[in-house]
Amino acid sequence: MSDQIINKVAESGLITIDLEKYLPLKEEMAVFDLKDFLFMGMILKEKDFREALKQHDWEKYRDRNVAITCSADAIIPVWAYMLVTSYLQPVAKTTLVGSERDVHKAIFLNNISSINVAEFSDKRIVLKGCGETPIDDFAYAEATRKLLPVAKSIMYGEPCSTVPVYKKK
Repeated sequence: MSDQIINKVAESGLITIDLEKYLPLKEEMAVFDLKDFLFMGMILKEKDFREALKQHDWEKYRDRNVAITCSADAIIPVWAYMLVTSYLQPVAKTTLVGSERDVHKAIFLNNISSINVAEFSDKRIVLKGCGETPIDDFAYAEATRKLLPVAKSIMYGEPCSTVPVYKKK
């Protein structure tokens, strides 16, 4: 018997993809809350709203991903979101109407869509299951959907302990 230690994981040809590297950066997020522009916290007055937007400091959103939302229980006309977007577009990295979580999800999905699937053609892939940051289920589902047409197999977990998800027939 040989005393040589063999790393079977390294020799297995498995390629590990860590979805953490596709996470949006937290410091790039900001929220624009329409509630701060409402008369008495309930009503959007067009003239006052337009003037307040002109006076607003838009630079604080520079190169940030911005969630446009209204945390007050008010009826906001569609054009108000459009107007805010028109001010944010020149400075923000991304704008989206919704919560900060909605923006996080949209950017995360966009980052996953940038995976060059050609690199993984006929490869055995492990989508890393444990890490420093919890990864939402939608990200694993999207990565699987993206890689399915090209992968030889897709597994979940760690190379030393995987759960088979897909194997090309």
